[in-house]
Amino acid sequence: MYRVMLADDEGIVIDSLRYIIEKSFPGECEIETAKTGRNVIELAESFRPDISFMDIKMPGINGIEAIREIQKFNSKTVFIVLTAYDKFDYAKEAINLGVLEYVNKPFDKEKIETVLRKAMDEVDKERNSRREKLEIKEKFETIMPIIETGLIQNLLFHTHFQKDIDTYRSLLGIIGKYAYMMVIVNDGDLPENQMRGAVAASLELQKNYSDVRMIIENYFNCIIGSVMGNKIPVLVPYEKDELSYEKRAEIVEQASKLGKRLNEELDLRCRIGIGSVRMIGSVSDSYSEALTSLFSTSEKVAHAEDIRVGCEYEDNYPVKTEKELFEAISAGNVQLAEEKAGRFFEWMRTQSGGSLSDIRLKILEFVLRAEHIVYSNGGHLYRFNGRAEYLPEVCSMENPESLKIWFIEHIDRAVIMLNSGTGVPSEDIIMKAKEYIDKHYKEDISLESMSCQTDISPYYFSKLFKHQIGVTFIDYLTNLRIAKAKELLRNPQLSMKEICSEVGYNNPNYFSRIFKKSTGMTPTEYKDGEKEI
Repeated sequence: MYRVMLADDEGIVIDSLRYIIEKSFPGECEIETAKTGRNVIELAESFRPDISFMDIKMPGINGIEAIREIQKFNSKTVFIVLTAYDKFDYAKEAINLGVLEYVNKPFDKEKIETVLRKAMDEVDKERNSRREKLEIKEKFETIMPIIETGLIQNLLFHTHFQKDIDTYRSLLGIIGKYAYMMVIVNDGDLPENQMRGAVAASLELQKNYSDVRMIIENYFNCIIGSVMGNKIPVLVPYEKDELSYEKRAEIVEQASKLGKRLNEELDLRCRIGIGSVRMIGSVSDSYSEALTSLFSTSEKVAHAEDIRVGCEYEDNYPVKTEKELFEAISAGNVQLAEEKAGRFFEWMRTQSGGSLSDIRLKILEFVLRAEHIVYSNGGHLYRFNGRAEYLPEVCSMENPESLKIWFIEHIDRAVIMLNSGTGVPSEDIIMKAKEYIDKHYKEDISLESMSCQTDISPYYFSKLFKHQIGVTFIDYLTNLRIAKAKELLRNPQLSMKEICSEVGYNNPNYFSRIFKKSTGMTPTEYKDGEKEI
């Protein structure tokens, strides 16, 4: 059904149009009429026409002005201009307003049918476009919680690759690199509510999850995770690397309103913990702060910076620089880590008031902490005595500049180790396995024995070997044995049985089949061919 508005000050024109439309498009159009410019605008507000036949010359407000006013509140109406005056300036202005057709009076039935069908096609096109957009939006809204949960779980449980985080951020429209975490806890596990219990609280939160999401989104521009026990983690992107006092107070106030509304509308007695701002890759620390802040107080809303979660520092201690240093290390950013390490060292040297011994201790602490991040990330072999020279080296340096160079070099090395990921140890393992095969090819070697020796499953060892060496373990061992067999076949003093044994085969017949499959001839044929040469 199409809503059609007829606007003309001549009754005969309106009657003619109505007759043609009802006769040519029976049951397809709902028709309303108006005879003045003002009436047309008022009718358009209430009727919301899809198509409008608009006379240029009407009493009061003319057709062009009426079109301009209607487009302010209903830009989708398709306009067809009617006029008894074939004036260029009217036509030009109508075209500028996006009018579909410019029809001169008197008009005939075929012209109105043609132009109306064209207008209907435009309306259909717009409706289909709007329907498709709504379907896409509906599908996206359905998967949005899954995408948001994926990002938060990757960040909290450190199961992410940077490219995964970048993909999530792109899908969710997160532009900045900072954020803080909130945790919304349904209070079933608080001492005064043990009768309810955490399980009941979790079920209650899960049952109301969709409504909880909508309420949270009214107060914070955020990414909302799934229910984890009786908790919901919430990531709030933030444009700066720290909160001002005013902003922190505003966030606490908003969280308080959120908790009150959850209680009033859903009967959920929630407490809300809020962590400090971190780089997005390090928001797991902010989440821990948010939880700890709730454990430290019985308040309904607790911000980590108000509760003073964690260690307190002397007034001039560069907490921000330290935080940025270890965020840069965790992110694998060598240049930024080097810059922050240099800045922190300069504070120690010029503003800390500490002695050279204090500086030595601090740089050892930071380097060991950086290496802890590397080893915790996996893929590197920890050796108990691998850092035996650190303490003597640092203690022997009496020049602050030498200590700074040592400090930055070891921070750089830690970040480079972190960036090397798990590839280097795997490569070492496979190269050592290859060296072993090269020396022991004549022994009874199997995929199972090699995987056991390297402490890697046969499946994973086979994949690593193929990726690193370029051929499968079996093909490499066979090719090596056949190459050695060819060398031995050139010696007329050796029997076929001796050669077979020397290259790791106990059965001469099996050896012969493998040799022919590899070379296209039997060992005897190969040996005879070598004699002729």
